Amino acid sequence: GLEVHMLDRVFDNYVMTPMQKVVLDMLRPAADRDRYGVVEARELLDQIYLWLDQRLEGRHWIAGAGFTLADCAAAPSLFYADWAHEIPAGYGRLRAYRARLLSHPSIVRVVEEARPFRHYFPLGAPARD
Repeated sequence: GLEVHMLDRVFDNYVMTPMQKVVLDMLRPAADRDRYGVVEARELLDQIYLWLDQRLEGRHWIAGAGFTLADCAAAPSLFYADWAHEIPAGYGRLRAYRARLLSHPSIVRVVEEARPFRHYFPLGAPARD
């Protein structure tokens, strides 16, 4: 419904977009990097991480009890955002949610099939996932 659609947009606009700003900045020549823009993107990620952590209180999946399109949007967003700007340890609900996403069978398959290509990630892929 409406909540699922809104959350899909939240992940695309408020998680994926600032994450991409951090990542794409690393592809620029050093002289052309946007330090201010990256700081701003990291601040946006901190804000949305807090909002998501609070929203997850009492929820297994982001829109409630069932796995929805919103969770499908959350998976790649949070997967890469945590690599680009780690979710702070104090956001236990969000970190647990990300772990649940990464253990969902369809997402496990995608992550495993993409594993050989991790070396292309501009910031370096952490060994934790």
